[in-house]
Amino acid sequence: MSLADAARCMSASAPRLPQLHLLETEDGRHLFLANGSQLYDADPVLFAGLGAAMEAGNSDEVDSLLEQAYLAAAPLIDDAPLAPPPIHALSLAIAQKCNLGCTYCYAQQGEFGGAAKNMPQETAERAVEMLVNNAGPGARLNLSFLGGEPLVNRSVLRAATLYAEELAAQRGVPITFSITTNGTLLTEDDAEFFEAHGFAVTVSLDGPREVHNALRPYKSGNGSFDAIMARVTPFLKRQRRMQVSARVTVTPHNLELRRALDEFLAAGFHSVGFSPMLSAPTGNGEMQSGDLEGMLAEMIDCGREFERRSVAGERYAFANMVNALREIERGTHRPYPCGAAAGYLGVSADGDLAACHRFVGDATGAMGSLAEGISIERQTEWLTVRHVHRQEPCRSCWARYLCGGGCHHEVIRRGRPACDYIRGWLHYCLEAYLRLSQADALPRRPAEGSAAWRMSA
Repeated sequence: MSLADAARCMSASAPRLPQLHLLETEDGRHLFLANGSQLYDADPVLFAGLGAAMEAGNSDEVDSLLEQAYLAAAPLIDDAPLAPPPIHALSLAIAQKCNLGCTYCYAQQGEFGGAAKNMPQETAERAVEMLVNNAGPGARLNLSFLGGEPLVNRSVLRAATLYAEELAAQRGVPITFSITTNGTLLTEDDAEFFEAHGFAVTVSLDGPREVHNALRPYKSGNGSFDAIMARVTPFLKRQRRMQVSARVTVTPHNLELRRALDEFLAAGFHSVGFSPMLSAPTGNGEMQSGDLEGMLAEMIDCGREFERRSVAGERYAFANMVNALREIERGTHRPYPCGAAAGYLGVSADGDLAACHRFVGDATGAMGSLAEGISIERQTEWLTVRHVHRQEPCRSCWARYLCGGGCHHEVIRRGRPACDYIRGWLHYCLEAYLRLSQADALPRRPAEGSAAWRMSA
């Protein structure tokens, strides 16, 4: 890895004015407009003028130059909060218990700070009914199973899947299924079931054997890596309808990301993704600024290999890179980081509704219950307060509509320690998008006329 690359991207991506961001690559000069997340080539005169105006903090001059270049437009995102939409995704905390003793678990060893419990089948079925029966026109639904470790409650997981599939078919609504699992309880029969129902299976793995075992042991203290890989190998060989991915939670103790990425891809995982640990109940494993700079260096190293493989016409399923390129390609612009408390809710084992799976058992994100229904008042309050225009320093940041303000749970619990990391990563991804576009090596070319289609300015 190169810390110099990370430092360069962090420095280059520092926000100056909220309207735009400037980039220089081997291919020339470019500007990224926050409004609509649009990426343009820029001629030297415009680029220099914008740079000088930004250096001087002259927002009016920036607006004037954009207008002269026919790049000014009405804001696509205003200050109005999103009206609570129909729910299209639920995650069921089907087992608030776990057999591992992960050192940083946000769910407090799977129990969310309470007594260990399983979700009853009738609660799971009531959640399915809420999801399917209230689906809006053209909805595509997803039912996700989390924990704790969801396979502790395998029978209810399967019953809920079959019920959801039946109910969705009756309504003529498409539905997909996903599960996040620690992998220790997977069986051959699970492989058949998940393949038959097209599950997206995410296995939590924190790196090669010795690294994973230190971070994700059994509660006895014994390592879990060998058991997981033995159980997941049949899934990797079988995946056709189902897709089996690895998710790595990054702490200061497992920063060798390229090694983990290459080992897991070689093992046969459909994709591999990384997520920094920013908020833990005890503070154990939380990333600090220096750790995040190291993580960015590793992420860029993985990205460079992605670029090399893409130019060579090879698949290299680095999920963070694929997702970032897809969002740049689409011109993603959003006032929230995710669908939490909007189209997506978490459901506790007792049937309480939460803003997302991370707020199960947390009054901060309470959104009603299956028995009493969704609290529209709480939803409306959440969508008002959590809007990116209500957040600082988001309102002054060029990356606000790609980022959406950061994970709600992490921001509420810890603040925003990762802004420099996020901007640095997005800056690198914009550069990579431009290089891959020039080499005609993007994994998927954008449709002509899409928001990120490269135009001259």
